[in-house]
Amino acid sequence: MKFFAALFSFFLLSSLAAEETSRDKRPNIVWIIPDDMSAHFGCYGETAIETPNVDRLASQGVKFTNAYVTAPVCSTCRSAFITGMYQTSIGAHHHRSGRGEKKIFLPEEVKLVPQLFQEAGYHTSISGWPGRKGRLGKTDYNFEWDKSVYDGADWSNRKPGQPFFAQIQTPGGKLRGKDTEGWEKVQKDAEAAFGNRTPDSAVSLPPYYPEHPDLVRDWAAYLDSVRLTDKMVGEVIARLEEEGVLENTLILFMTDHGISHGRGKQFLYDEGLHVPLVVAGPGIEAGEVRKDLVEHIDIAALSLGAAGIDIPKWMQARDIFAKDYLPREAVFAARDRCDETVDHMRSVRTRQYKYIRNFLPDRPYLQPCAYKDAKAILIALREWNEAGKLDKVQSLLFRETRPSEELYDVLADPHEVNNLAADPDHAGAMEEMRNRLDRWMEETGDLGRSPEATEMFESDMKVYLDTIRRKSGEDSDHLLRIQSNIEQMRQWAEEGK
Repeated sequence: MKFFAALFSFFLLSSLAAEETSRDKRPNIVWIIPDDMSAHFGCYGETAIETPNVDRLASQGVKFTNAYVTAPVCSTCRSAFITGMYQTSIGAHHHRSGRGEKKIFLPEEVKLVPQLFQEAGYHTSISGWPGRKGRLGKTDYNFEWDKSVYDGADWSNRKPGQPFFAQIQTPGGKLRGKDTEGWEKVQKDAEAAFGNRTPDSAVSLPPYYPEHPDLVRDWAAYLDSVRLTDKMVGEVIARLEEEGVLENTLILFMTDHGISHGRGKQFLYDEGLHVPLVVAGPGIEAGEVRKDLVEHIDIAALSLGAAGIDIPKWMQARDIFAKDYLPREAVFAARDRCDETVDHMRSVRTRQYKYIRNFLPDRPYLQPCAYKDAKAILIALREWNEAGKLDKVQSLLFRETRPSEELYDVLADPHEVNNLAADPDHAGAMEEMRNRLDRWMEETGDLGRSPEATEMFESDMKVYLDTIRRKSGEDSDHLLRIQSNIEQMRQWAEEGK
């Protein structure tokens, strides 16, 4: 019996050793990406609320203080980071485009990041949090793609020992909704989770927003959405730890663009472009703070690099952890059509300057946009503007036309309210930034240099209107507003505005 017991132990140990030898030791990669949220976390200097989980993640890894998205709206931003390409280079620069009869197809050589992981033997998934069984998380890509690039909605169904690439896409700032109903809901959720809500007295608005009660209440609710997002980050980390995979998992936390507000989402000011980026896990030095400029598309290359997967030569993203990485001198961004609202803007930012080019200067800053105009904060801003209650800085958004060029010294003027484009003392910087943008548009093949084809616009608008009809009805105010806005866009285009 002792002989057979010893023999059994030998084979068991041999089997376990063989399994350990065959186990794929490459790191798991987890992306956590909330919607509509700027860098309002303790580790980034926010003092009104506590965000212990993101702060802890930053203390255990690297925090990037100058990370910027290349597009200040969901679908274009997501189309960019999932390919590691500028949205303007792949024709995905118009928000929610290619959704109708007219489709958008990626260049032949371009593959989605999850496909590259899948081809390398990784399990790939995308979910919300908490995830719904079998339901994929938010994708929102502006091109045709094959859902088989995701093996599922969760990493739990991977093969034994198989490394995984998992995306967790969460509502973030969208949790606060658009009016008092949404504000109350998120603040009640905060009370249930933390025992209190963020008081209005804790809110400190940027100088370009007035102290309107609705803006203050909305910002307090937004801060509670940040707290709830931080709690969710802690839950993800706890699950990884419980499953025994945390030590071999690279966690990346980033938002898809800045806060949805008047000058934030959809605009090229830092409120719309600057995002948090924290990365922690194997091979990452704890407590590092990097101040170099990085673009959000770089998460594609750094993730592939961490997994030992070759970064394709066509990819414009850079592995910001590579030993031979050369820091960027500038970062670029683009804003084009958002839903029914046609626009065309480009920007370039260095450590000191931000340059914005408005290709449609004869249009107002706040063009008609059903999505934004339905928000209580926009309604409040318009009311106070009409009542003459806004100061010079706060009324900048309500100009009926725009300068064709804007230049800001972001070190001296971080809120970007003093346009230096016509200042002779900054003529040299103006010329340098103008040339940087021209070169980038040319070298990256900016497909937005030509207006969107009428056929594509009409195709997408039909889908948009049909969706609203199903949700709100044929005679709803929301549908009528969108139809009116579309007519306004057509009219301005005919007038050459």
